[in-house]
Amino acid sequence: MSKTITKGYTVRKTSESPTVPCPCGQSTRILTSADEGPCSVHVTRISDSVKHYHRLSDEVYYILHGFGKMELNDDTIDIEPGMVIHIEAGTRHRLASPDGVTTLVIAIPPFDPTDEWFDTNNSEARPTSAV
Repeated sequence: MSKTITKGYTVRKTSESPTVPCPCGQSTRILTSADEGPCSVHVTRISDSVKHYHRLSDEVYYILHGFGKMELNDDTIDIEPGMVIHIEAGTRHRLASPDGVTTLVIAIPPFDPTDEWFDTNNSEARPTSAV
């Protein structure tokens, strides 16, 4: 993966960024915490994510293409291209789409895989393994 760091900026191509499986689907990690910036930027392809939350990070989803439904705590909203959803830390969320959705996900502070929490069978939430 090539990147250019020069006098106050980082340049990275999506095509040269790693794509990894995640509880949401497949995530292309363009900017990560390793870049030491104020946020992370991922392009994530989602069909049916696992409901989860982050204790430390807010997320902003910008829907690039596809239609679906997003659960936000106890609410469900219809999503479509051009929509922006701000998800505050602690908000349980899940996105589902039979045909898939591609979204730009910006996490502030940067995404940390140890800060991904799930509710399991009425037990205390637990973090996923680092991916």
